[in-house]
Amino acid sequence: MSAIDIPRRVHGLLGEVGELFVIALEAVRRTWDVRTWAWEFAEQAWFLARVTSLPVILVSLPLGATVALQVGQLAAQLGAQSATGGAVVVGLVREVAPIAAALIIAGAGGSAMTADMGARRIRDELAAMEVMAVNPVHRLVTPRLWAASLVSTLLASLVIVSGAAGGFVFNVLLQDVTPGAYFDGAVSLLQTSDLVVTLLKAWLFGVIAAIVACHMGMSCAASPVGVGRAVNRAIVVAFLLVFALNYVITTVYFVAFPPRI
Repeated sequence: MSAIDIPRRVHGLLGEVGELFVIALEAVRRTWDVRTWAWEFAEQAWFLARVTSLPVILVSLPLGATVALQVGQLAAQLGAQSATGGAVVVGLVREVAPIAAALIIAGAGGSAMTADMGARRIRDELAAMEVMAVNPVHRLVTPRLWAASLVSTLLASLVIVSGAAGGFVFNVLLQDVTPGAYFDGAVSLLQTSDLVVTLLKAWLFGVIAAIVACHMGMSCAASPVGVGRAVNRAIVVAFLLVFALNYVITTVYFVAFPPRI
């Protein structure tokens, strides 16, 4: 890569970020006009819930059991096996739940959004809506943004419940920890702010997944190959943005609210 290509790549990257912000602000600007997007919102929310609920459960159950296994072995060596439940639930609430919800939303729901938008672009539906004085961002992106954010928040709660259940089965039934000790450790370590920040992160991650998916689909090359590449780019970009934002939010949160010991 030559020195001349670097400013071009930086300029292109900043342009992509700017377009994402433009679409996000344009989608939020007409949120108050619920009548124009309520039905589409209901359809998208039901679709996302249908395609993501089972994968989230199937991922969370063994994940909670695996964490319980790893932490339980270490805690047993230290003579603090009763603290396994607290470590499992705290890890699920603070980090695993929003990340898992975001990855499922971006992977299962976001790819479908990108493909749908790309197909509409190929069929010139987006251009036809503009000709009829219908803003495609208001009509298509706004309901998907709110549907993805809502379902992502609900999925985070489902991850916590499923993961805690998987850890409970492994820790209590197989490692002979009492149920009271399993949940007592979690209650003593968790704070209300932990759950609030987790739901906030899940909501933001859902917004990011929807905005990236819609933008990639609406700006893809007008060909089947272009749609496929847009789906791939949407998933990768959404994952990168989610991990970067999660790092920033977690760092700020731990400075503002130090964890309990």
